[in-house]
Amino acid sequence: MILARGMIDGITAALGANGLILRGGFVFPDNEGSPHGPSGAPARSLLLVGHAGAAPWPHFLGWGEQQPQAIANPLDTWSREIIGAIAEKFGARAVSPSDKPYLPFQQWAMRAEGLKPSPLGILMHPQYGLWHAYRGALLFEDEIALPEQAAAIHLCDTCIEKPCLKSCPVDAYSREGFAYQACLAHVRGGNGEPCRSGGCLDRNACPYGTAYRYPPEVQAFHMASFARARS
Repeated sequence: MILARGMIDGITAALGANGLILRGGFVFPDNEGSPHGPSGAPARSLLLVGHAGAAPWPHFLGWGEQQPQAIANPLDTWSREIIGAIAEKFGARAVSPSDKPYLPFQQWAMRAEGLKPSPLGILMHPQYGLWHAYRGALLFEDEIALPEQAAAIHLCDTCIEKPCLKSCPVDAYSREGFAYQACLAHVRGGNGEPCRSGGCLDRNACPYGTAYRYPPEVQAFHMASFARARS
């Protein structure tokens, strides 16, 4: 069975009420293994859920104010709650990037939207730049009729200066990869206040998608989460 367009519209509206958006999707080929759907049978189709800019932030804050106690991973919990309820309503199985064993969300995103990684590892979007994220996916056991995805322009290919590799005081990002321990030590240290309060300097140096740049308080929230990570 092919999912009706009206169902996709309904999912889009339900996500939009929480600042979330559909980020593309695809049908798994017959010869490809796929995660299981809501009944336990192999999923046939996938819809990615995410956001552009900080659109979910007011909804997330409002939800947090109603929680009776502090939650260890509040944004992940909120995302699971919202996407899970939508999955239940529309007959899908909801999965999250933090599910273990980990699911290939980055590969799914590149496949669904035709994106490529930036030098920072974040997928570069032709409109949103580096200011977007994926919060989950909906797995269906039916086929979804989706328009063919056009190849996205990869802005990093035309960026000569690469300011995203020149702004970090400890050179955490390079063509060799991400120096995780150096970044973490700097963010936690005495000289890391600009990063803690305003976000990653390399990410903020990117000239693309600036209209979607997360406000400082949102960047500080994510950086605080990073700083709490285990070494």
